Amino acid sequence: MTIWITRVPDQGQLPAREGALSGLRLAVKDNIDVAGLPTTAGCPEFATTPAADAPVVARLRAAGAVVAGKTVMDQFATGLTGTRAPTGPVACVADPRVIAGGSSSGSAVAVARGEADIALGTDTAGSGRVPAAMNGIVGLKPTRGLISVDGVVPACLSIDCVSVFARTCADALLALSVAAEPPGPAERGAPREARADLVRLAAPRIGVPPASQLTFGDDESAALFTDAVERLRALGAILVEIDLRPFRAAGDLLYGGPWVAERLAAVGDFIRDNPDATLDPVVRSVILGAEGIDAVAAYRGRYALDALVREAAPQWERVDALIVPAVPSAPTIDEVAADPHGVNAALGTYTNFVNLMDLCALALPAGRRASGVPFGVQLIAPAFADAFLCALGSRLERRTVRLAVVGAHLRGQPLNHQLTARGARFVAATRTSADYRLHHLPDTVPPKPGLVRDPGAGAAPIEVEVWELGEAEFGSFTAEVPPPLAIGTVRLEDGTDVAGFVCEPGALAGAEEITRHGGWRAFLAS
Repeated sequence: MTIWITRVPDQGQLPAREGALSGLRLAVKDNIDVAGLPTTAGCPEFATTPAADAPVVARLRAAGAVVAGKTVMDQFATGLTGTRAPTGPVACVADPRVIAGGSSSGSAVAVARGEADIALGTDTAGSGRVPAAMNGIVGLKPTRGLISVDGVVPACLSIDCVSVFARTCADALLALSVAAEPPGPAERGAPREARADLVRLAAPRIGVPPASQLTFGDDESAALFTDAVERLRALGAILVEIDLRPFRAAGDLLYGGPWVAERLAAVGDFIRDNPDATLDPVVRSVILGAEGIDAVAAYRGRYALDALVREAAPQWERVDALIVPAVPSAPTIDEVAADPHGVNAALGTYTNFVNLMDLCALALPAGRRASGVPFGVQLIAPAFADAFLCALGSRLERRTVRLAVVGAHLRGQPLNHQLTARGARFVAATRTSADYRLHHLPDTVPPKPGLVRDPGAGAAPIEVEVWELGEAEFGSFTAEVPPPLAIGTVRLEDGTDVAGFVCEPGALAGAEEITRHGGWRAFLAS
């Protein structure tokens, strides 16, 4: 499975500029211009090579971010599944059978895998939130206009947004603060009378739809959503029942109304003029299916949306934000292949209406299903409440710990289940710094290595895997670690320190040193 369309060579060697994002690796969805790299929007024949960065990329680079490459996407940003790319489907990081979500599939997976620190996507119907939820990361869909869409291949230009993927709400807000364009004289700015976010955070009023207005594809998703709502209550939130029907009715207009004609306006000529181009058949049918929409239908759709916005408006006087699921279920790649339109429509149940109704939204992790596939919730608020949502999300998000494993807990090894059963997420395969020794501990069942830090002669980098798990799960995991092993601090080859397996030096007497193999797997293979 590939998630990159273009990689920047030797990106680890590039000098980092000083700034708020100094040295952070940035992945960019391939419908956003990066100078000198092709922009394909998921269609090779559509490729152009821009001479300049899109303004959002330029701003992030100026703050020190380093572009790692351009990422796979659903073609022309038309789809929420992550299966509509010429390179093939992109899978969820936790299960190769399950979709990654789209259309910003590659950007989300790059962050979830640890191959990027932050990533840019786009979001028209939920493309910056659905893949975040499917891969256990944060997806911020800002207020329309906060981030410039210049240099972005349009989907529905009137409602398109550039979105941000990150591992935490704080990182997403930091990236937004850098990427946001100051309003010009002809642009709207944040209303001066906006309520103070700090006051709202003390006891936020959170709108929760009644169970009768929520649909889930599985019982686990429903239980995880209920748990997230209760955690908000425990944090001091005031829960208010709201009517979700006008919001969902507005969402139905995105593909069931005239807005799909904007996709035809954006790339319809290219599709018609290039019949031999590498085009996904579902994408082609969605875009060309808008050819019968006329100006009368467009106006009627606008009137219907305006009426629904007015119907929903009184609810915003009662609440500061809504909480809804990010996605109702976790479909498999095979389920999408069997019903591409139906599954895609279901994925947008709680995301389609947000841009149409001029709202901002934040998707964040809210636990995992028994299979290990993440579940996410979505916080939604009126325009310009972006910082408030991120602050609220920071209170709700589960704190995690990164753990380096070196032996029997590696993927495919006999104790890996102790991590996966706790919902731990594989982050990266890497190495320690070059001052460690590895020993084969005698009389351990299953066989285990002992890792010790020793800057002396003969020390070397040792292969490890980094996993991420919740603080509570980390606590219960450490309780199962038997002596002479312990959880201490392990330094990785990039200089960062994480929790990790270490060994009491006294246990190494008589143990075979296996540092020369470079890792436990290589020793076992020998």
